[in-house]
Amino acid sequence: MKKLLPLSLLLAALPALAQDIAALTAETKKAVLPVVPKVVNAMQEAVADKGVAGAIPVCKEQAPELIAQKRKETGWDIRRVSLKSRNAERGTPDLWEARVLADFNIRAAHGEKPETLEKSEIVTLDGKPVLRYMKALPTGDVCLKCHGPAESLDAGLKAKLAESYPHDQATGYTKGQIRGALTVKRPL
Repeated sequence: MKKLLPLSLLLAALPALAQDIAALTAETKKAVLPVVPKVVNAMQEAVADKGVAGAIPVCKEQAPELIAQKRKETGWDIRRVSLKSRNAERGTPDLWEARVLADFNIRAAHGEKPETLEKSEIVTLDGKPVLRYMKALPTGDVCLKCHGPAESLDAGLKAKLAESYPHDQATGYTKGQIRGALTVKRPL
């Protein structure tokens, strides 16, 4: 009987835990997701004003600054990651993120809309509970200008990308394909 007591307590706590995850996820999304359209708008404006090659600094510097502002506001670890990173220093996923990105790709291949894909989970990091949240970032029209098929990129653009990102792996995408994800580690 002693073995059943802890299991019964766990089972009794599951609905509350699920509710907590749902509430934490909703709060996290409300705080963090507004940065995504800001990044997209900044890219669209830069492409319109400076051309595709002239917009590279927006993606390389301004987008990370917008995310850094969110990190400062919230105190959470927030970043963009991809299985095919352009900036390995900033965009390489950890093991949890890589698994979630792979799962997003499988789910999208089975018909789920990439813009709806997300994952939340409470994990223990360094002995403390943390909410992990990821939201898939599908490749949009503005993204394709630098992340589309390598053979479709202008030679001058390729040279600028190689200069800014010597270890770039982030080409070959098609519209709607998962380019990466916004990821959050929120201490609880």
